[in-house]
Amino acid sequence: RNKLKYLKYLTYRCNVKPQRGPFHFRAPSRIFFKAVRGMLPHRQPRGKAAIARLKVYEGVPPPYDKMKRLVCPSALKILRLKQSRRFCDLNRISHEIGWKYQNVISTLEAKRKVKSKAYYETKKANEILKAKAKV
Repeated sequence: RNKLKYLKYLTYRCNVKPQRGPFHFRAPSRIFFKAVRGMLPHRQPRGKAAIARLKVYEGVPPPYDKMKRLVCPSALKILRLKQSRRFCDLNRISHEIGWKYQNVISTLEAKRKVKSKAYYETKKANEILKAKAKV
């Protein structure tokens, strides 16, 4: 159903000169950005400030891959949705509507996860050594 909604949205355009917009982004980050922008008062100063603070990416870029990721427990799918509810993945929907970089991002994410695991193992070993040195 969400795919059908987005396909309907893709048909909207300016009849006189389609280059004027609206512009339909296929990337998941831009789709998410527009969804969040629709929830904010983006024309008021505090809405503009909130939009300026929002950063969206495909995957996890270099400055953030070393940082600890946080989870918002109240937003977990298992707590928010009933078992029988259907859900969609923005990655899959954007791929089906014409986003070409799903494979690239998945390979980069696989590489990042391998590096992250190695980094975490060394960090854990260093913490154990520090704890032994204190005792």
